[in-house]
Amino acid sequence: MSTSIQPAELGFFSTLAAAGSLSAAAREMGVTTPAVSKRLALMEARLGLTLVNRTTRRMGLTPEGELYLAHARRILGEIEDMAQLLGQAKGEPQGLLRVNATLGFGRSHVAPVISRFARRYPEVDVQLQLSVNPPPLTDDAFDVCIRFGMPPDTRVIARRIASNRRLLCAAPAYLARAGTPRVPNDLARHACIGIRQGDEAYGTWRLTSGRGATERTQAVKTRGPLATNDGEIAVSWALDGHGIVMRAEWDIARYLRSGRLVQVLPGWRTPEADIHAVYPQRHQLSTRVRAFVDFMAAALARGEAGQAGK
Repeated sequence: MSTSIQPAELGFFSTLAAAGSLSAAAREMGVTTPAVSKRLALMEARLGLTLVNRTTRRMGLTPEGELYLAHARRILGEIEDMAQLLGQAKGEPQGLLRVNATLGFGRSHVAPVISRFARRYPEVDVQLQLSVNPPPLTDDAFDVCIRFGMPPDTRVIARRIASNRRLLCAAPAYLARAGTPRVPNDLARHACIGIRQGDEAYGTWRLTSGRGATERTQAVKTRGPLATNDGEIAVSWALDGHGIVMRAEWDIARYLRSGRLVQVLPGWRTPEADIHAVYPQRHQLSTRVRAFVDFMAAALARGEAGQAGK
């Protein structure tokens, strides 16, 4: 039996690894789970290596599988980059674009932009995945990630596509009942709605006042009876009068305008939360990535991100 690596298997294995299980991969590929299992077994037999440790419920890559995946994704990426460079002569982006975004912002702002992007660039196939915690920045599972705050990893490109700030706010009914905080330390005596997302220190809010030599930051340990990993749920609890929430201005601006929420401690700033499009350095020449990032930035600048289908 030939031990050569079959080019078609690179995409198959990359999809399998990203799916996380044989059944999920089968759904992604539109085939049966036994068909995926058989194809994987044939790959391993041809290579004479075990690539995946699998049980009835989950699977994990062996060291050889991790090596195979890393090279498969690199080769697939280079093939796509070549296709993009060749396609630039046509002047239109094409190929697969894999986008990742956070649950709330992705659902309310990124998805509507993709709807319009797909009509503008019909040769681009877009896959959008929403997640509570963003994937590792060096993971090749996505072409573009929409993130809040400046990523710390210098191995990726982070383009700022919109300004944003996090605000503290609460419903007028809650403030009437519990009082309005005047200084950050007052928050320790209030019901604060917790949001568990990313790697941020849970329950610790850092507030800064002043500029330059007068700048000072206070870290306040907050607590409250309600916590979630979904920002939209946290905002809904704040609207119901359960306490104070810290949330991106993009998510609560309409409630502040209507008066359903009131900003708390407006003279204090929270950590930077501008919106960035993050992508690997090898994608900086990709036509489809540049087209999408430009399209997304323009939509946010016009305030159209939440207007589906327009």
